Parts: sequence; structure tokens; C-alpha cells
Amino acid sequence: MNITFEELRNIKHRLPHGSIRRIAKALSKDEQVVRNFFGGNRFKKTMVDWHIEPGPGGGIVSVKDTSILEMAKCILKE
Repeated sequence: MNITFEELRNIKHRLPHGSIRRIAKALSKDEQVVRNFFGGNRFKKTMVDWHIEPGPGGGIVSVKDTSILEMAKCILKE
């Protein structure tokens, strides 16, 4: 799936407080992995599986595992 980096950050900023923890717990992932998915500081041990290409909106992010993104979108619909 492709999404602009700007769109990805916008989704993260719209999430209610505690959503990062909720997503991490539901998907059995470390909270830092979820933060990194949305463009947070990337530490080697918690890298996420996406690739960014330069372009408009901060670049185009190619996401391989969309489970974090899908859950974030579900939370926004609640």
C-alpha cells in the first residue's frame, strides 16, 4: 500500500490519546514500533517494514504490513 508521509503523520496526529499503546497491545508489538510506523524516531531494534521515496507530501511511503495503519483508521472511525 502506498500513502504519503504527510497523510501518515496526519493519521497519527488525529488519533486520540492512548491509541499508540492500544494498537501496540492489540497487535502484540512494542509501542516504539508503532511510533516508528508513523514516522517517529527509528531505532535499529524497532524498525518498521516500510520504504519512503522522495515526492510530494513528504514522500511516498510504501507499507508492506498495513495492520497498524488499518487499526489506526478503525480507531479514527469510532
